[in-house]
Amino acid sequence: MRQPARAGNLWLAKTLWDLGAVQFGDFTLGRSTFHSPIYINLRLLISKPRALRRAARLMHDEVRSLQSMRRPHVAPFDRVAGIPFGGLHLATAFSLISNTPMVYIHPAKERDAATPFLEGIYNRGETVLLLDDLTTSGGNVIEAAAFLGLSGLKVKDIVVLLDRQEGAKERLKLNAYNLISILGLETLLNHLIASGKIEEDRYRQTIDSMDSRRAD
Repeated sequence: MRQPARAGNLWLAKTLWDLGAVQFGDFTLGRSTFHSPIYINLRLLISKPRALRRAARLMHDEVRSLQSMRRPHVAPFDRVAGIPFGGLHLATAFSLISNTPMVYIHPAKERDAATPFLEGIYNRGETVLLLDDLTTSGGNVIEAAAFLGLSGLKVKDIVVLLDRQEGAKERLKLNAYNLISILGLETLLNHLIASGKIEEDRYRQTIDSMDSRRAD
């Protein structure tokens, strides 16, 4: 479960703290009734263009590194797609950095529409690299991948900036998806306590919450 500390993900951890994106309290996450002592708002990256560009470059560099391995850990892809709303700005930045065509699920149409509606040009049978800012249980990623599948597009790999490490990787693997994360929540917490940003009791409370979610 532990993620090695690299210069890139430690930069991201520091940047998120400096932006005020890491908040502690009592939060209800997404569409669930689950309460968490930590909330991370990665959308604040849009307020710092240089940080957003660097975050997207970290994602791009990680993908290229995994593709260059003797046994590649990321499949070739034709297009990139972002999950509304958090993944849209990251996918746009990734598309510009990598010169990869982009499509996205139209946010106004929702995913229960009778006919899938995607923005952008694409061909059936193409493979899409799916991007998001954060994942918790992986449910929203699975929904987005299924929606793209209804339009004849294939999803094999998902890249997120932050994995809350609460079961998403395992759940996605069961659904034949490969999750790549730039930063894990545990690495973020380790950085914050090591740099004196948070106290031991807050660190322990959050780690215990993660452990209880993984045990569910």
